[in-house]
Amino acid sequence: MRKLPPLNAVRAFEAAARHVSFSKAAKELFVTHGAVSKQVASLEGWLGTSLFTRGQSQLSLTEAGKSLLASLTPALDRISVAALQLQEQNTSSVLRINAPPTFTMRWLIPRLSSFQRLYPGVQIKLTTSTAPVSFEENNYDMAIRGAHQAFAGMVAQPFMTEEILPICHPDLLEHNGLRTPADLSHHTLISYDTEPVAWRDWLGLAKQLDLQPNHTLQFEQMFFALQAAAEGLGVVLVPLFLVADELIAGRLCAPFGFALAHQRQYYACSALRPDAQAVPGAFVQWLLKQGHDTEQSISLLAQAMQPVEAG
Repeated sequence: MRKLPPLNAVRAFEAAARHVSFSKAAKELFVTHGAVSKQVASLEGWLGTSLFTRGQSQLSLTEAGKSLLASLTPALDRISVAALQLQEQNTSSVLRINAPPTFTMRWLIPRLSSFQRLYPGVQIKLTTSTAPVSFEENNYDMAIRGAHQAFAGMVAQPFMTEEILPICHPDLLEHNGLRTPADLSHHTLISYDTEPVAWRDWLGLAKQLDLQPNHTLQFEQMFFALQAAAEGLGVVLVPLFLVADELIAGRLCAPFGFALAHQRQYYACSALRPDAQAVPGAFVQWLLKQGHDTEQSISLLAQAMQPVEAG
């Protein structure tokens, strides 16, 4: 027979130790600060050892607390994943997701099969939009959006960092000269209505605010602007992860490298109201894994594209 400590106390300790804060743990568990403190004290009594060192304004883990946390977090994660998988396999549920069109087509859809293999009982319903998120006006459970800061008034989990930089067809480098940002004055700058970073912002970063391009070309959606760049019509500002395959294959290039890149985050958002379910944990965990893998791939691509210095 297993001799287990009080599981509510274990859960309270793990949250408090992970945050190194009773207040943050209380917020996560939807209980009071005093309830967390009482549960942790109960666990310490059961174990016969202190798990925290408590100062007037500072909380820190003891060596025993660190050791216990290292074992508990992965164990609770495994329990959570196993329960979610069983729940999704045994009940047919629908997850309604809204995301930007080009992001959905070029990043989300190619990866969805791996989520469906893990959770065959979940039906995904996808819609696309770049409009501001509104759970009151729209019929979706989760909205995915890129932003420079977290969204207010909703649960928002960042899952991937986006690098936005100039991209063009390699022919523009060979035939028209495109070695420095100043050379953009001889080229067409492609824009689109839904662009996350305007050319003026990027030119400011490159210290070329006074630059006047040879031509400009405007589209409604990123997809069309990206296609125009792929046809050699000009230079466009797009997220790097959407064109990684084309960069590796040499069909597109980053003329100025990866140094002058704007960054923002992609967030999985859900409503923050008493009658709303939280963002489905399994899908968020899957997004975090996919986002991490994408960031790793981009990092490897950046290393591979760095010029090799002569020895």
